[in-house]
Amino acid sequence: MPRAVVDSPIGPLGLIASEAGLRAVLFDGRSMRPEGSSHVLVEAARQLEAYFDGDLVTFDVPLELHGTEFQRRCWLALASIPYGQTVSYGEQARRLGLGPEAARPVGAANGQNPLPIVLPCHRVIGANGSLTGFGGGLDVKRFLLEHEGALLPFS
Repeated sequence: MPRAVVDSPIGPLGLIASEAGLRAVLFDGRSMRPEGSSHVLVEAARQLEAYFDGDLVTFDVPLELHGTEFQRRCWLALASIPYGQTVSYGEQARRLGLGPEAARPVGAANGQNPLPIVLPCHRVIGANGSLTGFGGGLDVKRFLLEHEGALLPFS
């Protein structure tokens, strides 16, 4: 399976793809060895670079998602959260046609998101506005939200 490492302001990101689509974005790409190449990897790297340069607000790289039907629904719904905006887990559940009791399962699904940044789980926050769990760490979540203008820079 083709793999690449992309430098970013939050550290090296590991990318894993098939010929069909991007399968994973890993926060600590340091330990990953680049292997092979594909048009999907090249395009994903280009789009991530454009995102960090402030020139891209919506990703359109092909995706290959592996998870339960519920997880895939949650992950794909993340793409509908506009750049520079946030929603609560409860709001994401509501947008999926679920009740408020689904906020925790939605959060658990988001926690398994294999494509952070591309499917922007960093845009989902606690109902009280707090930054809650994030696979890349809360400092990275804060950086991404500040980068998008969704948060004022932390002093």
